[in-house]
Amino acid sequence: MMTGNRHTSLRGLRTFCIAAECASFRAAAERLFITASAVSHQIKSLEEEFGTKLFEKSGRSLQLTNAGESLYADVSPLISRLDSMTSRHKRAKPRGTLNISVQPFFASELFVPRLTGFTRQHPDIEIKVDTSDESSKKHPASSDVSIRVFRSPPRDLASDRLFALRLIPAASAEFRDRVKVRNKRIASDFPVIIHDSRPRAWADWQKKSGIRFPEAATTLRLDSMIAVARAAERGLGAALVPSQLSDSWFDSGALVRLFPSELITDDAYYFVCRRGDENREHVTLLREWAVSEFKDL
Repeated sequence: MMTGNRHTSLRGLRTFCIAAECASFRAAAERLFITASAVSHQIKSLEEEFGTKLFEKSGRSLQLTNAGESLYADVSPLISRLDSMTSRHKRAKPRGTLNISVQPFFASELFVPRLTGFTRQHPDIEIKVDTSDESSKKHPASSDVSIRVFRSPPRDLASDRLFALRLIPAASAEFRDRVKVRNKRIASDFPVIIHDSRPRAWADWQKKSGIRFPEAATTLRLDSMIAVARAAERGLGAALVPSQLSDSWFDSGALVRLFPSELITDDAYYFVCRRGDENREHVTLLREWAVSEFKDL
């Protein structure tokens, strides 16, 4: 039974309207960036407050009850008007801008595909992503924040360690089919592609895996990870690619894993900014999102 002194939750009513439109607590949760159990809890609280059921199951979807349809008809126009008014005021606010520097391969394969989650939560923050600098172990002076590879936490910057850089051997499927291994030694032609910033990575991988290359293995050196991956995709050789950043390449079949053994490097991806900037509101919001998205991948 509804109590006289209780104020109905506006948040709960908005969640109810979205759940009604989606006919699914899970789909509503995705739109609201909360869990399905949180949606269910809010709906249950409304049902207890109004003393009636608002939804009933219909197969795999939800259907409004008669009481639910009546409530939706009354509340939905009010929520839409409130959202429209709020949106107008948000547009009137000065927009904050964040300049973010990330390396190109990280940007294309991991950062940008997940950035939508942040921009939907914070539409008032204008994001500018710079991928022009391939070099690691530096924070560009023109950037507010960056996500880059460091050997250890940079002393002169505020930083959060995200995940270790792990490299895995990859190549085209046709290249893999030609590889022959006998007694842990590659007995076929095995050209290797080397990233200029990691000239000893293949030697380190051989020590770790115990697999040896032919004495006269040819090499191709390239200066960007995107170029390395593209060369491997086209069958020019075997490449060491970041395992956490290459899922789309493996899923599409553009690259295949040659061996299961990974090389866990001494380097890691860090979220960094100038000391003091970590307390800026927009930097703090992005930092919390980045740590949540990328920590311990």
